[in-house]
Amino acid sequence: MEQYIARQPILNVHKKLFGYELLYVGAHDYTLSRVSGDRATSSVLSSTFLTADVTEISSNRPCFINFTQELLEKNIPASFPSSQIVVEILEDVTPTENVLATCRQLNKAGYRIALDDFVFDKKLHPLLELAHIVKIDVRLTPLDTILKTLKRLSHYNIKLLAEKVETRDEFEKAHRLGFSYFQGYFFSRPERIEITEMSAAKTNLVRLLSELSSKKTTFKKLHDIIVNDISISYKLLRFLNSAYFYRLQKIESVKHAIAYLGEKELRRFLLLVVISEIASDQPLELIRLVLVRAKFCELLGEASPYHSNSNELFMLGLFSALDTMLKSTMKKVMEKLPLSKEVKEALSEGSGLYAKFLKTAIAFERTQSTVVFDNIEELQIEKETIQTSYVTALKYANGLM
Repeated sequence: MEQYIARQPILNVHKKLFGYELLYVGAHDYTLSRVSGDRATSSVLSSTFLTADVTEISSNRPCFINFTQELLEKNIPASFPSSQIVVEILEDVTPTENVLATCRQLNKAGYRIALDDFVFDKKLHPLLELAHIVKIDVRLTPLDTILKTLKRLSHYNIKLLAEKVETRDEFEKAHRLGFSYFQGYFFSRPERIEITEMSAAKTNLVRLLSELSSKKTTFKKLHDIIVNDISISYKLLRFLNSAYFYRLQKIESVKHAIAYLGEKELRRFLLLVVISEIASDQPLELIRLVLVRAKFCELLGEASPYHSNSNELFMLGLFSALDTMLKSTMKKVMEKLPLSKEVKEALSEGSGLYAKFLKTAIAFERTQSTVVFDNIEELQIEKETIQTSYVTALKYANGLM
C-alpha cells in the first residue's frame, strides 16, 4: 500500500515556525475512517524516518506525531530521536499504569509530550503532570468550556496549543486567551481586506513581478536585474549551492550561476525573490507554503497528460497567496499581471483545468484525501507519484529557504 504523508504547520505567538504535525493522508479506497490509529501512525513513522530524510519533511523542526494506546504501551516513541519528535497522545488514550510508565521514561529521556484534543478529566491528572503541551480545538470547543479548561490547567506547568486556527481573528482571540502555539492555515488567508494604495516599494515589486511574468521578458533583462542587485546575486549563489542541487563543486560567480540556470530557471528564481520581498511583512511560513505549492503543482503537471503546462502550474502555486501578501483581492491582483487566462481563472475564480491542480495541492496540505484522489483520477495522475512529488517539493522549498 502506498504511504501518503502531509504536514501541518504549528506557529508560535510571533507567527514563527515552531514545528509540524505529520498526518496520514488515506488513499482513495483506504481513508482514515477505515485505518486504525496504529496503522496511520506506523505509516507516518516509517515514511518519515525509514524511507525519507526526516529533515526534508520537518525542515529541522520538531514533528508532532500521534500515538495510540497500544503504541504507547509498547514504548514505540522511544525508537525515534527525542530531538525530532513530539509525542502526541490521542484523546482516547486511557492513562493505564503501562502508559504512565512509558510517559515517565519518555519525559526523563527528554521527549516532549503533547495531549491531543484535550477535554479536562480528573483521571488525566497523571498525564498532565508529565505533559509539556496541551492541544485544544478552538473551533469545536465552546468558549465557556475553553475558559473553564484554561483555569484548571493553570495549576500545571504546560503550554497551550490552539488547533484548527483558520483565520487571523481566531489567532488573535487564542493569543489573548494565553495560547502559546497555533496550528492551522490562518496565516495564508486574507483577512479584513482594506482597499488602500500600495506603498511605493510594493508597487515597484508588483511591476517587477509583472515584468518577470511576461513572456516578452528577455534573457538580457533578467541578467541586468541580477548583476545590478547585490542582494539578488548573493541569494542566487546561495540557492545554487544549497543541498537541493547536490553539487560537487561550488558555483562562485554570478556569470557561472546565470549560465548554469538558463533563462527559464533564472526567471523562476527571480520570481521567487520578488515574492519573498512582497511577503516580507508576512509569516515566513507563508513563503515556504507557496514554494511547496509551486513545485508540487509543477510536478503534478509533469506526471499528467498536461506536462507541457508545468511551468504555468509552477507560477499558479507561487502566486496562490498573492492576495494575502498584498492585502488585496485576487481579482485586483490578477488585473496587474500579464498571466494566461487559465492561471487567472484558477486563482481569481477557482475554475478551469489549472484550478484542479491547485485544489489538489491545497487538499493534500489539509489531508482532505477524498478531494486529492478524486482530482488525481480526473487529471490522470498515478497515485504512487503523489508522495514523491510532495517530498521533492518540500526539499525544493528547504533549499530556497
